[in-house]
Amino acid sequence: MNRTRIAAVIRRHWLVLWRSPHRWFEIAFWPVMDVVLWGSLGLFVAQENEASRAGVPYLLAGLVLFWTLTSVQMTGSVSVMEETWTRNLLNVLTTSVKPFEYILGVSVFGLAKLALTLGSLTVTTIFLFGFDMSAIGWSVIPIVTLLILNGWAVAFVVIGLILRFGQSAEILTWGLNYVVLAISGVFFPVEALPPGLRDFAQFLPTTHAFAAARAVLDGDGVPWRRLGLSTIGTAGALAVSVWFGARMLGVFRSRGFVTRYS
Repeated sequence: MNRTRIAAVIRRHWLVLWRSPHRWFEIAFWPVMDVVLWGSLGLFVAQENEASRAGVPYLLAGLVLFWTLTSVQMTGSVSVMEETWTRNLLNVLTTSVKPFEYILGVSVFGLAKLALTLGSLTVTTIFLFGFDMSAIGWSVIPIVTLLILNGWAVAFVVIGLILRFGQSAEILTWGLNYVVLAISGVFFPVEALPPGLRDFAQFLPTTHAFAAARAVLDGDGVPWRRLGLSTIGTAGALAVSVWFGARMLGVFRSRGFVTRYS
């Protein structure tokens, strides 16, 4: 592992972000618009029904945590897509940068981008709705860590599918996030889902992470059982996704699919 090559990958993607103002939409526009949308919806429901006021923190906390997963996932996936859009993928594969070094560099860059995203979300939720994620306390750290790891797992799957099936699979970069949003109980317990989806959601590590956040917001203490289930599921999902991504990279190289992007 060469730190110079890793730093070069980080610098390459940072320069792309810095010199492309429209790319800041992922940091300071879409997350803020989601806060305005869902926060306003929560306030409207709370005004109509006093018993529903407790749902506003659920919406805002769920939104911040969902963007934690989404930000790292999109950064990982879009970073590889960036190489295909610029016809630079062949150059990356023929340099001395190893796949692990490239992924590590992109992951570090993703964490920096996540910090900027969470900063914009925190300022918006406090300024517009008076909600601060620090209300969850220190237990937010393992929850955020699990969601980051799940974001990387989804990114490895998306990258593998792009390498195997080409640019037609890029839509999954955004599509899979909303599958997670729909069936992981981001804003509500999964018991509210239809029976079939409810049973499937119990196998997702993200479900238990979001449920743990709601339990802490309710003042029930840290749900270690939920966090334990999420940790086990996350480890399994990450292992499978890394294997899948590596397998698809091998197929990509052996079948000469790089000619699609050169």
